[in-house]
Amino acid sequence: MLNIPCVVFAGGKSSRMGEDKSLLPFAGFNTLTEFQLSRLKKIFKNVYISCKEKSKFDFEASFIEDVKTAQTFAPTAGFVAIYKELKEDSFFALSVDAPFVGQKEIQKIIDADKQDIDATIAKTEFGIQPMCGIYHRSLENEFSKMLENDNHKLGFLLKSSKTTFVNFDDEKPFLNLNHPHEYEEALKLI
Repeated sequence: MLNIPCVVFAGGKSSRMGEDKSLLPFAGFNTLTEFQLSRLKKIFKNVYISCKEKSKFDFEASFIEDVKTAQTFAPTAGFVAIYKELKEDSFFALSVDAPFVGQKEIQKIIDADKQDIDATIAKTEFGIQPMCGIYHRSLENEFSKMLENDNHKLGFLLKSSKTTFVNFDDEKPFLNLNHPHEYEEALKLI
């Protein structure tokens, strides 16, 4: 079991999906979020769900509600809330819509992480995966400023910080369920 806390980000807008993807049924679970929580609890000692409001979920979990902001769907609101809630110096962030990132990928990212950097993030040939990696407390003030300035570009933050990018040749674990056809494809893979 990994000591670093894991935070599943389940507060997105899901505009491309057309419905809240965190609530879609998946792999025998009522929701994709419950699936993620169940499988990640076998890897991490502590798993949290980052969301706009926990009332949309009907299961028990450790929820961290986003700080209230005009940009209610911005991941930066989740990051600011997480830094306020957690005492640890770093946490593993994973998007709810990435159900195939497994222990092998997680361990490779953890093994590449170092104390003197700001983040350790997965990267594939298609680009960086900002919602799959480790964020250190050294970025807390940057996230607060980003939220204040209504700037939500995680890629820009990571490229302008001390970030280690961990290269993965296999794109499959990083399949994001953004559109209905990707969700349908994922259902066939489980």
